[in-house]
Amino acid sequence: MKKFPAALAALLASSFLLAPSARPGGVAHARIESVDLRRMMKRADGAVFAEIVGRDVFFASEEDGPGLYFTRLTLRGIALDDGRAIEVDVLHHGGILDESNGAWNSEAPSADDTALGTRVIAFYTWVDDLGGGTAGNALFGSQGGIYRIVEGPLGATVLGRGAGFAVNHNVSVGALTRAIETLSVEAR
Repeated sequence: MKKFPAALAALLASSFLLAPSARPGGVAHARIESVDLRRMMKRADGAVFAEIVGRDVFFASEEDGPGLYFTRLTLRGIALDDGRAIEVDVLHHGGILDESNGAWNSEAPSADDTALGTRVIAFYTWVDDLGGGTAGNALFGSQGGIYRIVEGPLGATVLGRGAGFAVNHNVSVGALTRAIETLSVEAR
């Protein structure tokens, strides 16, 4: 197993995320599970270094309920497992259509994290039914599956989310992408 520098080893410390879980043939239900970066890479279907180039909110009706609102983010960038160019849509629960239609979700990423033009590292997993018959790539762990990138004096930095998240502290984009690439190779 490859050794990581101390700064990256801290990213692999145990964390907790709200992750989608689907029963065979059933609707996805949220559950809290321990997820470090290594486990995130094993569980997620994909990881991408991308810019948010599209954002829209839509409503999915439910047979036995009031319906659900989802936000779809279109990400354009580089797949971190193999370096190929990729454009992928990812979903999370919640979103506001207008003044009278929408739903706030406490586990949804912030408006700053999902604004058009924002650069991110995102982890996602396919779910057959997020609710209301909506299938798609769900952000893994909702807000814990997307990490905003900002420019700082030391270059591009991924903003960590603190204890309990797979990326728990700020780290350079290069260091995080190298760790993800290494973990992707280990998983093959």
